[in-house]
Amino acid sequence: MRSIRIAAPPNYGKMGRMRQRDITTQFGALTLVEADDHIVRLNWGASGRADASPVLDAACAQLTAYDAGTRQAFDVPMRVQGGALQQAVCAAMADIPFGETLTYGDIARALGVSAQAVGQACGRNPIPIMIPCHRVMGAKGLTGFSGAGGVEPKLALLKHEGAGDFLI
Repeated sequence: MRSIRIAAPPNYGKMGRMRQRDITTQFGALTLVEADDHIVRLNWGASGRADASPVLDAACAQLTAYDAGTRQAFDVPMRVQGGALQQAVCAAMADIPFGETLTYGDIARALGVSAQAVGQACGRNPIPIMIPCHRVMGAKGLTGFSGAGGVEPKLALLKHEGAGDFLI
């Protein structure tokens, strides 16, 4: 199990100053959002902001390396706002190795919840790519994705990781 810190904010719902920075990747324009020295969101699309922070610097460098194919995991501090199930599902997704996939059912069995609950939590993942919800599949193959453009970004991410063989 990888050691990634995915924690609830200390004052649930009350985050400090939010900083944002745009990054352009082969998967589209993205906006990283940082609060209290943690990445708290990765949004599809550009915000037009280029705020400064060491955490945003590190996250941009890691996303750039991932995009270039020279990085497979992220170790910047991340914080997921949500209840126990959201935290558990995000932690489970973060543990899926680069180039591999699991099903909603696999994660559901490990957590003792329904596959539908896992799917809903995957859809609420606030930090896609870095917390790799694209590595979670339906029992019968490719399903859902909360990224811009529907399933196409998921396909691109899986192909980038060499996990798209089943798609051919």
